[in-house]
Amino acid sequence: MVHEEDAGHPVTEAMLDRNWSELMQVLRVVQTGVQLLTGFLVTIPFTERFAGLDDYQRGLYVVLLVGSVLTTGLLVAPVAYHRILFRQRRRPWLVAAANNLARGGLLLLALVCAGVVHFVGDLVIGRGPGLVLALAVLAVLLGTWTLAPLLAGRHAR
Repeated sequence: MVHEEDAGHPVTEAMLDRNWSELMQVLRVVQTGVQLLTGFLVTIPFTERFAGLDDYQRGLYVVLLVGSVLTTGLLVAPVAYHRILFRQRRRPWLVAAANNLARGGLLLLALVCAGVVHFVGDLVIGRGPGLVLALAVLAVLLGTWTLAPLLAGRHAR
């Protein structure tokens, strides 16, 4: 069976299966890191130093925790979609939706990683330098995760 075209090429069942398998492998790798990050964030309020955080730091912490949990949710959602749609012949939609969720999850992960650097930097070296460091991390992550592959794709054409 042939589905809508992908970059000018018909999408076959075999291609969809391969795309799904590759996407699931990527998500397995990313999910582990995000789950570790979320676990780390969950433990912070139980440390002695947490009581000494100011309002800004507490607010930033809550935003980071929620962002990390949402990142986990976005990256795990394709598994839930697959379980719900199993054997319903929705593979084209499933692959496209999982791809979008993975992209959203990676973007949110970059923001959370930069936010964690800001949080720790704020505690260790001060708010201003921590923010500069976080922005640098965000620029590197967005550059390597987005700009580099876009430029490589453009160069290949």
